[in-house]
Amino acid sequence: MVVNSAHAIDFEIKGVDKDKVRDNIRLYLDNLDIEPGLLADPFWQEEIQKTVSTAAEPFGYYNSETFIELTDDDTVVLQVTLNTPLKVANVTREIIGAGREDPDFRERFNKFPLKKGDVLLQPTYEAFKSSMLNYALTHGYFDFAWQATRLDLVREEREANVLLIAQSGPQYTFGDIRIIGEDKAEAIIRRLVPFEVGEKYSSTKLTEFNRRLNQSGYFSRVIARPVVSEAESLHVPIEVSVAHRPRDSFDVRLGAGTDTDGPRIKLGWDRPWVNSRGHSISADLFLSKPEQSLTTDYRIPMRDITNDYVSFQAGYQFIEYQNSQTESETLSLAVHRYWQENNSPWQQDGSLTYLREYFVQGADPEQTTSLIMPGYAIRYLQKDGDLNINNGTYFQAFSQVGRDNFGSDINIVRSIVEGKMIRTFADVHRIVVRGEVGAIKTNDFSRVPASLRFFAGGDQSVRGYDYRDISPEDTVIDPVTGESSLEPTGGKYLATASVEYAYQFAESWRAAVFTDIGTATNDWDTDPRYSVGTGVHWISPIGPIRLYIAHNFDDRDDVNNWQLHFILGPEL
Repeated sequence: MVVNSAHAIDFEIKGVDKDKVRDNIRLYLDNLDIEPGLLADPFWQEEIQKTVSTAAEPFGYYNSETFIELTDDDTVVLQVTLNTPLKVANVTREIIGAGREDPDFRERFNKFPLKKGDVLLQPTYEAFKSSMLNYALTHGYFDFAWQATRLDLVREEREANVLLIAQSGPQYTFGDIRIIGEDKAEAIIRRLVPFEVGEKYSSTKLTEFNRRLNQSGYFSRVIARPVVSEAESLHVPIEVSVAHRPRDSFDVRLGAGTDTDGPRIKLGWDRPWVNSRGHSISADLFLSKPEQSLTTDYRIPMRDITNDYVSFQAGYQFIEYQNSQTESETLSLAVHRYWQENNSPWQQDGSLTYLREYFVQGADPEQTTSLIMPGYAIRYLQKDGDLNINNGTYFQAFSQVGRDNFGSDINIVRSIVEGKMIRTFADVHRIVVRGEVGAIKTNDFSRVPASLRFFAGGDQSVRGYDYRDISPEDTVIDPVTGESSLEPTGGKYLATASVEYAYQFAESWRAAVFTDIGTATNDWDTDPRYSVGTGVHWISPIGPIRLYIAHNFDDRDDVNNWQLHFILGPEL
């Protein structure tokens, strides 16, 4: 194998089969500063031999020999004989200090990987010393030091003796929390602390504390760190430096899709600090051609601030879908109780919703329905990114119940289960599988609000169809022309499924093929609609932009068999 030095000297290394040893010899030779014209000088040949010997020593070869041959084409041939490596004859280890009585510390110390009879590997020896120091510091042994470390080499016997004596010092514990900066968050910060004063120090718990602080949503900058220099009686104070988020923040989120007849915009307002107890309020205004809505959300943190809270929500929504002759105006009030275990992808939600909806659906007369519905949802979400996702899993099951003797105009049970899985193989093969099943049980379906009925079709459902185009149909008479037509009116049941394969053929581009199938119906005997198609994804800095051409196999005369779908936004 040939390597070029800084002065274009070609070294050909022979006799070394181990890659790590050969690579280290190359590295040392590359750093050897020799003029090509001086290679015949015995002094420089001796320097090359010393360099090769030094490079082989970390791997136990302390008695290597090198023969140098200069060829006519200016190549330097190094014939290296490594000889027998040194092996570990004895390992002497000892702990002095509090770590001697700590079973975890002893277990970690006794995991020194070199045993009697092993080849002496200096990288392994040095790595253990560094890892032991790191372990000590992350477990509160801030005074840790190596009292003695030594390698005694007996080259004639091809042996080495290892000595490791660790002075652990005392183990420190967590002390009081000190807040640097604004102190209105003190009560919130103390509720996020995952350790008790006097508990053994652990960098893992301090990392968890920092994670909770940063995910709480209250701070623009926050960091917790130990101040070892100010420890008293082995109690290390934890200093928390905070800068609160602005009193009010605003954001604009843009998107687009054929489901919303083009662009959509979402304007958000957030006030993270309503009071020192961590209450917050936010509002969102959503605008698209068929739908406009305004929602507000007032949150009260409970036991676990980041995962456990009560949410009071109020919303107004107006929708008008021309293709399904749907118009509705909805006022909703809801209270949600969310809870989620630390580091768990599962979130649960118990809710109580009041909904009052004025709607016109198909040929049905205008009407208003009021519902009071307790509900429960459980959601699973795991993904490897926020915008561009290579692997992710989403699942949600949700159910609401309304009774006519409990404030609702009708009896109703509405349930839906949906899921999506994204997997990428060998970095270029991507599979997306999704599906959903829903059902409504009621004593008067004609009074079920339009926003609760099931429709299929569109970008996120069965591609190849317009948004909400798949459902039971009713005859609608145009009051101007007097002509009649069949229009979707929403169904009691929903079932859809999709499989998509995409191949990444360039750094930011994927080509995709898919098939979708589904129905929204009042009778499970209804034949489902299905489609196939192809598309292209641009993996942009603002998230994936997806364009699809889909073909459905619908034999109805009024259905366009080809659809173009454009989607901008994250997939989970």
